[in-house]
Amino acid sequence: MRLRSEHAKFVADKVAVDLLNCGFVKLKSGLDPVSELAKEIIVVDIAKDNDLNAKARALVDKQEEDIEFFQADRKQLFWMVKKRLANELGLKLSWEERLSDLSHQILDELYEEDLIEYNVVENRVKNVIYHAIEEYLSRQSEIEDRVHEKINHYKRKVMYGTEEYEILYDKLYEEELRKLGL
Repeated sequence: MRLRSEHAKFVADKVAVDLLNCGFVKLKSGLDPVSELAKEIIVVDIAKDNDLNAKARALVDKQEEDIEFFQADRKQLFWMVKKRLANELGLKLSWEERLSDLSHQILDELYEEDLIEYNVVENRVKNVIYHAIEEYLSRQSEIEDRVHEKINHYKRKVMYGTEEYEILYDKLYEEELRKLGL
């Protein structure tokens, strides 16, 4: 999945705000509980994807000698192993299917926890969640580029990878999201 754990909070906040603003969903306990539950589900999904990648990488690494001997394409082999593992674990690799499942999980949990109420077809609410995540991801890279550009133009150079850089990055990233209404 293209989601990263550090963005789970922002995606969850966007889901909550979009549900609030859609006009046909009532948030029974406000934004925060909806956002927190969505974040938990997103974090679990990201962890599953990271675990899948780690398992696939480990299997490929075990065959390092054979890969070199047969001059195999390591990247292609990784994807073949990942696909097989995903099938065994019941995970979807297709982005659209994965995002649809994630949206449905969020909707189901929000309803089960009695955090939302709606009087339209369930699929319509799921689509709000789906589009919120999709929109966030489509804007994510352009936001990241702007933040990196701002940091690069600071008078005092901040080294990439340092704690100071990460704190500054997070602060500027949140500012950019607020500017976009996310």
